[in-house]
Amino acid sequence: MQSLRSRLFIGLIKNRHLFKLRLKPEVIDEGFSVEEFRKSVDKASARANRMPKGIKALPTRIKNMYAEWLIPKDAPGGKVIMYIHGGGFISGSCLTHRVHVSKFALGSGTKALLFDYRLAPEHPYPAAVDDSVTAYLWLLEQGYLPSDIVICGESAGGTLTLATIIALRDKGIELPGGGVSISPVTDLTCSAGSFKANAGKDIAPLNSWSVWTGYYIGDNDPGLPHLSPLKADLAGLPPVLLCIGTNEIHLDDTVNFAKKAKEQGTDTTLMVWEGMVHAFPIMSPLFPEAKKAMEGICAFIRNRLYSQ
Repeated sequence: MQSLRSRLFIGLIKNRHLFKLRLKPEVIDEGFSVEEFRKSVDKASARANRMPKGIKALPTRIKNMYAEWLIPKDAPGGKVIMYIHGGGFISGSCLTHRVHVSKFALGSGTKALLFDYRLAPEHPYPAAVDDSVTAYLWLLEQGYLPSDIVICGESAGGTLTLATIIALRDKGIELPGGGVSISPVTDLTCSAGSFKANAGKDIAPLNSWSVWTGYYIGDNDPGLPHLSPLKADLAGLPPVLLCIGTNEIHLDDTVNFAKKAKEQGTDTTLMVWEGMVHAFPIMSPLFPEAKKAMEGICAFIRNRLYSQ
């Protein structure tokens, strides 16, 4: 049964338009301003950017990308979470995600690498995948073993996590120890039934999935396997964990990917949470379901990095 606390927090998020004195939720259309949206996200992140105790952030650079190490106290030196942030392919950065990613680092006792990949619409596909592959190769150059890396991401970052692992395999690059994909869109045609069925249940802005993914797709065919991971051959991938809520627009995409991956022989763990909404684990510890999902994800990361 869904907790009362989660109902309260999710209800507040779903009705956030009321706090802006708007009677109806926002609908994303072609008049949407990416620049203004990024400013609002950055402003909100700056206000809530208090790092948790027991972790430090150290800036670094990966080629031309700004990046940050998020390092828990006593974290071992040779293990790392390579985190690909979400933000609809059009927003997100170390600023917006360092607090969220710190939760994964602390929960797994592992340092994390967070980086600012290029964003759409200025940089459509394949920029974000290319940058993620670059970050992985940079880690290898620093001396990390592939088996000592877990790639993790939420929302657009969950999509990019899967696309990056597939791209690495297709390029013949040794694969990481595992992958964690939270609330991914795996078919960028956004044609799965849950996009309509859950449109009013999820917290994603209405129609954002069409407009924002369109910016990322650009002039490319959305059926390309490094754009839409569901379209790829899913054999020969490292163990992956997928996490999704039943009220998410991305429910079908995640379930369909897990089903196909299992059928093609990839070790796949699927966590489905009743009544939960988009990317809910990063809301931990605000309500029990988010906290338990975060604990399960961190246990998977520890298992892939420390129990092999």
